[in-house]
Amino acid sequence: MKTDLLNMFLRVIFCLMFMVFLINSSSATPSTQIWNPSTDIQANKSWHLGIDNYFTIDGPLNGGYAFPTDIGLTYGVILGFEIGVDVFLPQTSPLSFNAKYGITEADNLPAIAIGGFGFGTQVGVTDQNVLYVIAAKTFIFGRISTGYFKGNPTLLGSDGFGMILTWDKSLTDKIWASIDFASGNTTLGSLFAGFSYAFSKNTSVIFGYGTYSNGAKPTITTQLDINI
Repeated sequence: MKTDLLNMFLRVIFCLMFMVFLINSSSATPSTQIWNPSTDIQANKSWHLGIDNYFTIDGPLNGGYAFPTDIGLTYGVILGFEIGVDVFLPQTSPLSFNAKYGITEADNLPAIAIGGFGFGTQVGVTDQNVLYVIAAKTFIFGRISTGYFKGNPTLLGSDGFGMILTWDKSLTDKIWASIDFASGNTTLGSLFAGFSYAFSKNTSVIFGYGTYSNGAKPTITTQLDINI
């Protein structure tokens, strides 16, 4: 399963990289990818509101499901450091916290970020406690991000860790695309592909499709992102 996902990821990213050689670079990408964390940091003293939904095409009678809606609020505390809170509804223990510190690309040096998410308030239920480190470098064909995550194996399953590999690029001033891969037979192991459309300078919506390495049904995701 993991080998098949990786092979699929490499084939898709090669095709997209070839196409975007013909497309000029444009504005910066969102502060998150579709599924994985990124090296982007919320701007100093600014807010970001995100509303994320994940759902299957199949209905409940066919084993379909929907994740709780994630309403997230992120704040840029100082330059290079952000904190955030997620509220998952409906859920009995809805609160989860996150934080990230990062430095931007400089000359030949990559961007680097370290952070954590899934710090829930109920032990054994919402405390995923995921820590990660990511490096990213921008090329003519887009930005490549790679990293490592480690979380609570009781909730994530398996040994609770995996690798991150992501391609993303702004294709125009309104359209951004990404392919997200996370290894490991955990609840975070996945392959996502999608794009976002910016309705204005501060508002965009991501549309994506993802498969999971633990055998869960594929989901469609819609993610509203608003910078305040």
